Amino acid sequence: MSQRGLFITLEGGEGAGKTTSRTYISEFLKQRGITVLETREPGGTEVSEAIRHVLLDSALPAMHADTELLLMFAARNEHLQKKILPALAVGHWVICDRFTDATYAYQGYGRGLDHARIAVLETWAQGDLRPDYTLLFDIDVQTGMQRVRARSEQLALNTDRFEQEKSEFFDRIRTGYLERAKFYPDQYRIIEAAKPVLEVQQQLKHVLDAILVKASIK
Repeated sequence: MSQRGLFITLEGGEGAGKTTSRTYISEFLKQRGITVLETREPGGTEVSEAIRHVLLDSALPAMHADTELLLMFAARNEHLQKKILPALAVGHWVICDRFTDATYAYQGYGRGLDHARIAVLETWAQGDLRPDYTLLFDIDVQTGMQRVRARSEQLALNTDRFEQEKSEFFDRIRTGYLERAKFYPDQYRIIEAAKPVLEVQQQLKHVLDAILVKASIK
């Protein structure tokens, strides 16, 4: 196994259960002696979390799609420089809730921005760094948004700026994720996220066991 840690990202639409699964994945790996950094995007550092607040705050006026894109990469660059790259360099595994695939899905497919422009920012901010594995938590839009509404009611939370978008926006996002999964089959692993939690965890165990076997060969 190489000295650099593995970079695993979790992707999916709203209500897919990524946050709950991130905890399961991290504990699964820690039990096998792996040092894990658990983080999220946008966010992960103090500056990036401040940018996250701006991006999600539904009380702010609507922003231009290009502004949204640039803010995403500003948060990402800070996150990479201060947290992700240092962790990978010392052999830690990084489990990140969303990364650049989310930008292609949300700002590319969802907002309709040119993917070539996103790719330029991706290369500028990341160089040749790409996730080793992306676990796509796939869920139909209706079920995902039902989960979001139920969570918001239970915790007395307001929905954020993205969660208030129309279903057509999320349909485009799901299509985008599935297209990327077909285009990058070596990177992507699809998890059927509408299943009960225990069944989702069984899928994750199967995927993680395979990743561990492959990692040990390197």
